[in-house]
Amino acid sequence: MCGIFGIFGHPEASNLTYLGLHALQHRGQESAGIVSTDGSQLYIHRGMGHVHDVFPQRELAKLAGHAAIGHVRYSTAGGSHIRNAQPFAVDYARGSVALAHNGNLTNARELRERLEARGSIFQSNSDTEVIVHMIAASTQRNVDDRIADALSQARGAYSLVFLTEQQLIAARDPFGFRPLCLGEIDVAGQAQPAVLVASEGTSFDLVGARFVREVRPGELVVVDAKGLRSSSPLGCTPRKLCVFEYVYFARPDSVVDGLSVYEVRKGFGRRLAEEHPVNADVVIPVPDSGVPAALGYAERSGIPFEMGLIRSHYVGRTFIEPQQSIRHFGVRLKFNTVAAILRGKRVVVVDDSIVRGTTVRKIVTMIKNTGASEVHVRISSPPTTWPCYYGIDTPTRRELIASSHTVDEIRRYIGADTIGYLSADGMLGEVHEGEVHEDDVRGFCHACFTGEYPVAFDEAVPPRLLRLVGV
Repeated sequence: MCGIFGIFGHPEASNLTYLGLHALQHRGQESAGIVSTDGSQLYIHRGMGHVHDVFPQRELAKLAGHAAIGHVRYSTAGGSHIRNAQPFAVDYARGSVALAHNGNLTNARELRERLEARGSIFQSNSDTEVIVHMIAASTQRNVDDRIADALSQARGAYSLVFLTEQQLIAARDPFGFRPLCLGEIDVAGQAQPAVLVASEGTSFDLVGARFVREVRPGELVVVDAKGLRSSSPLGCTPRKLCVFEYVYFARPDSVVDGLSVYEVRKGFGRRLAEEHPVNADVVIPVPDSGVPAALGYAERSGIPFEMGLIRSHYVGRTFIEPQQSIRHFGVRLKFNTVAAILRGKRVVVVDDSIVRGTTVRKIVTMIKNTGASEVHVRISSPPTTWPCYYGIDTPTRRELIASSHTVDEIRRYIGADTIGYLSADGMLGEVHEGEVHEDDVRGFCHACFTGEYPVAFDEAVPPRLLRLVGV
């Protein structure tokens, strides 16, 4: 999962992009980058690490211009290396273009082989670079037409923002797997507001911008000196927004596809309490992402809520660190227990998901070592049994504990007295799948829980093992 941000028509475009990336830092912590334009050329700076480390003031000052795009990354397709850091920026005979990508192309290997056969030379192993070469290979005249032509050949998940010397262009795949939204901000002395695009609207809040609307699945938005224009050259399919945005990835203060992430997570917790009640003395969350669900569980169950685990905010999100060794190290650094809350108590621990099982196992051990008499684990999503090929770091089934273990085997492995997962029906009922949207029916991708994949892919798993939906 990655975070993207763009702005057009503001004299401090790079500074606002820097702030916007800060608000999206939870979506990626490996690298960050910004590309800006002054109308005649592109300026770029990228680096490994957090936004505030990559962009000291001296580097930001070099990113001149009225428009900029930015990216924060954690690796899915392509390794954790500076050559894969985004945005990518290239020069063509017909001009320059930069792009930032959130998602994964599921036919990237097929496209890359086709391009290499034509003579394309790749500098990275990121699927995003495939889009760069496809744009270069297009025979269309205008850059937005070349982008549409390239994306018409792509499959999978992509929310994209492009920057040329004189245009900002945003695109979202026809399924709408990854969120993308539009905003605007008034600029002193300008008749027209600046236009913004971002993975989550909370980045607009930080820079004082207004949320306007979601970028629609299959939509291409072009912003230039003439204003904003929209088209739908990529077609339209039933919506398949990643439901894991509500489970974990999005910030709780975000609104995604018209739903408050915070309220959805509280609702998950309430339903979890109905599906898996237990006699206990205290409900505690695994902070921070487990807090809203734990509040909902406590509210519905009547069991007091307490903060029995304290998180160090100087340690990153362990799920999105790429190396297993870092995940183990991070868990030891990340949490500590509050003995006064836990000692001698029957404790309900609420977390958003279990992927590999290593983190929750260490947490249960910590709580029991603190003196809890019982530990009951409650998970506000279904078991993660299938890998994601649309932009989440679960590339193989063997890494997913629920794909090869029963619920009771997981309980024994993590050392809990009981364990309960939210059902798929409970999860989808809370996000109102099928409710009428402003221009479509709200629908979700939940392949990681159900194995029902909306889009086929050409890598990693034999097709006979998949259940493809709508293909």
